[in-house]
Amino acid sequence: MSKIEVDAIDKQSGSTLTLGGSGTAVTLASGATQSGFGRTGTVDWQTSIKTGDFTATSGEGYFVNTTSGAITVTLPASPSAGDIVAVKDYAQTFDTNNCTIGRNSQPIEGKTFDLTLDTEGVALTLIYGDATKGWQSVNSNEVTNAAKFVTATGGTITTSGNFKIHTFTGPGTFCVSCGGNPAGSGIVDYLVIAGGGGGGTGNSSYNSCGEGGGGGAGGYRESSGAASGCYSIGLPANSGVAALPVSAQAYPIVVGGGASGQPGGSQTTGNKGSCSSFSTITSAGGGGGQGRNNPGSPTSPIPAAPTTGQRASGGSGGGAGNADSCAESQHFGSGNHPPVGPSQGNPGGRSAWPQHPSPTGGSSGGGGGGGAGAVGGNSGPYQTGGTGGAGVTSCITASPVARAGGGGGSAAPGGPGGGTGGGGGAGGGSTGNGGGGSGTANTGGGGGGAGGNQSGHGGGSGIVVIRYKFQ
Repeated sequence: MSKIEVDAIDKQSGSTLTLGGSGTAVTLASGATQSGFGRTGTVDWQTSIKTGDFTATSGEGYFVNTTSGAITVTLPASPSAGDIVAVKDYAQTFDTNNCTIGRNSQPIEGKTFDLTLDTEGVALTLIYGDATKGWQSVNSNEVTNAAKFVTATGGTITTSGNFKIHTFTGPGTFCVSCGGNPAGSGIVDYLVIAGGGGGGTGNSSYNSCGEGGGGGAGGYRESSGAASGCYSIGLPANSGVAALPVSAQAYPIVVGGGASGQPGGSQTTGNKGSCSSFSTITSAGGGGGQGRNNPGSPTSPIPAAPTTGQRASGGSGGGAGNADSCAESQHFGSGNHPPVGPSQGNPGGRSAWPQHPSPTGGSSGGGGGGGAGAVGGNSGPYQTGGTGGAGVTSCITASPVARAGGGGGSAAPGGPGGGTGGGGGAGGGSTGNGGGGSGTANTGGGGGGAGGNQSGHGGGSGIVVIRYKFQ
């Protein structure tokens, strides 16, 4: 074999330099490099199949297998014009387990967010142009980084401008078929309210000292509204609560039921409401209003966390029942239990002293706490039940609606003029004593307390609302 060693090869004439003849392959030796030729728009396909996250190298193509789960391919951090990367759906599974192209430091098709490949069998070649447009797709099986929006079914669906609203008044499933992307929408706002607590009951004697407190409202949790049109949310404290990201999957929805009422004259603490939940958000059921002399000493506060047999603490606390011996009772239920931030509810009100002198009357029950709104009102003297704590007004359903009001406390029906039950808190709370019935359905309102032989009112059921941009 002959060997020619020269410092340079140049053309003899004309503008073309030919290396090798027809049918001859010209190769670079191992370890040798080339410069000045530029790329022809092709890559060297790697024979090792990728089954996990990795960072791509310019000039390479990758078979990506997402059979076992989604994979992220991160593009080179500091690309130069002409750098090229390619990927191919190896197992035809990008539609079930997506492949995300992480943009790293540069745009993709001029957009400053990652690209999701979710089409079965897709292949993609990206070439870097400049810092303005970044990486661009150039192959015939082209994928563009266009805006995608959340697409979902479930519940009762209404539309407000560019936003869809899913309202669940009972258990169901929020089924997301497309999780969207940052150019369109990829997050959802939510309102999750639990079932309200039931009212406590008193003594069977009309002229007794000792009546039931109002039930606490269901826990109230709401995101900021920024993801879906900046609607008017309920409380300033919620303005920093982030919306939830969603992906293509089914999200079970739990809507808590309101607590059932207790039988009249039983001197029993009301039942707790049931929890509501969506994704990672759970709201606690409202606490039951305390029954007469239930539990224990009239002046010691109820523990922050309920123990066996104590049902007054919850999303919002139940109001205190009138204690034996007609002294002041601070046995109101604590709110925001278990604790979350911002607070999902407030404590109930006390059974305040002085009361109407025995035997012609007695003091009355405190109002149930409002869900994230207001504390339950203390009972007044001379047979006046405490007012339920006010709930919260939100426009998540495109119009202002108040929800999660506490139940009113009861008053002993005997004595001069009879007892006056406390009013239910704005947002579905039930009035104490004989009026008002149960807390309003799908507001999480607390049930009113009862006096004498009257039955305690039940709480209102909860609700879950999800809102997002769909176009």
